[in-house]
Amino acid sequence: MTRPDQDARQMRLVAIVIAVTMLGWLAVQAIGRHYDWAAQWAFLADLAAMGGFVWSLIVTWRIWRRRNA
Repeated sequence: MTRPDQDARQMRLVAIVIAVTMLGWLAVQAIGRHYDWAAQWAFLADLAAMGGFVWSLIVTWRIWRRRNA
């Protein structure tokens, strides 16, 4: 498999992770509000979402650097 193909696959994975992270975060926030969960669970969901977004940013940045090298 060539590098552009691998980059395209990774970018698709990044897009999926971003979409699932955002939808999951919104769902946890809505469910937590509906069932009146403690704030610590909302913070845990926030941290998990930040982890997904940071991972996506790092992978995207690495692909961008490879393409510009």
